[in-house]
Amino acid sequence: MYMHNLLKRIKSRFGPAKKSSDRGIFLFENTSEVIAGENALKSRGWEIKVMGPPPEIQKGCDLVIEFPLIEQMNLLRTLTEQNIHPLETIPVTGPLLKPVDIYQTKDFGEFLMCRAANMKITVDKSTRIIVNISGGGCPDVPYLAAELCGKKIEEATPPLRLGHTLCGYALEKAYQEIKRQCRQ
Repeated sequence: MYMHNLLKRIKSRFGPAKKSSDRGIFLFENTSEVIAGENALKSRGWEIKVMGPPPEIQKGCDLVIEFPLIEQMNLLRTLTEQNIHPLETIPVTGPLLKPVDIYQTKDFGEFLMCRAANMKITVDKSTRIIVNISGGGCPDVPYLAAELCGKKIEEATPPLRLGHTLCGYALEKAYQEIKRQCRQ
């Protein structure tokens, strides 16, 4: 009875779960494997997206790679060639298994802030100058902030060229997203 009521609440909130899916997710042990997997797949032209894992299946890393399920075997072959092995491959079959977007953007009028995972970057919309970097707990965050703050978004060195931690990776994602949004 409890499961029946739970499913009923989920359906009323998200709509009926699809019986088949066109998306899947790769779970990885750690962030380094996600970064390597993303680089390997994107360098071969695959349409993938790094996202947060659904809470129901969180294990290992705080990131997953979402991909077109029909390409699963080809993607796994590409990853295996690079000695990258996901912990698990899961089809996205319903709302509870949907990956979480890692981006959140907040418009403060004069400033635009983008958050990716645990890192935030804020720019002055009129000058496009980076005014703040915050979040994370990695040792390179103060260095990244010192290197980026005060520079125009287009002239700043991409964070992944400066740092190689989870925070550097998350900041790179926020940096790329805020650059995209500033172009609009």
